[in-house]
Amino acid sequence: MHETYVQDRTFDRNNFKQQPLPHGEYENCLFNHCDFSDSTLSGSTFTDCSFIGCNLSLTALVQTGLRDIRFKDCKMLGLRFDSCIPFGLSFSFDNCQLNHSSFYKTKIKKTIFKNSQLREVDFADCDLASAVFDHCDLTGATFDNTNIERADFRTSYNYSIDPERNRIKKAKFAIFGLSGLLDKYDIQIENNG
Repeated sequence: MHETYVQDRTFDRNNFKQQPLPHGEYENCLFNHCDFSDSTLSGSTFTDCSFIGCNLSLTALVQTGLRDIRFKDCKMLGLRFDSCIPFGLSFSFDNCQLNHSSFYKTKIKKTIFKNSQLREVDFADCDLASAVFDHCDLTGATFDNTNIERADFRTSYNYSIDPERNRIKKAKFAIFGLSGLLDKYDIQIENNG
């Protein structure tokens, strides 16, 4: 199978749902307001690429390489990052909707999640050491046997993390978020300040 190699190219407002992106290797490319929803990126590799304002909801990522990828203002519902190639897996998210996505068993230390919706996201068995969750909604997100050592949750909200089932040494939390660490005890915490 002939593999495409594309470098330094901008894809603007392409509909890859109708005309799929050719299988291949993409380096330093910009995908601007493209629609990948319900399509496949399986088997392709992306290095130093940016996805701005794209819809990637339910896109297949089986054996997809994502290395140093920036996602900004993207709709990314139900993505299976756990099916990507683990080697070199690295990305950042800014103002993205990642609801119902899975990072199960991924090693994504130092990942930055900024102003993003992470509702019902699966972070079980994930290595998120030193990750930053900056103003993120973590309603219903699963943290189970997750390494969040040195991770920063100070500005995020609606999380529920069991300190006994996760590695949380030196993780950062704000006072208003402490109840998210104590949910399982079914206790009432009041702010009498």
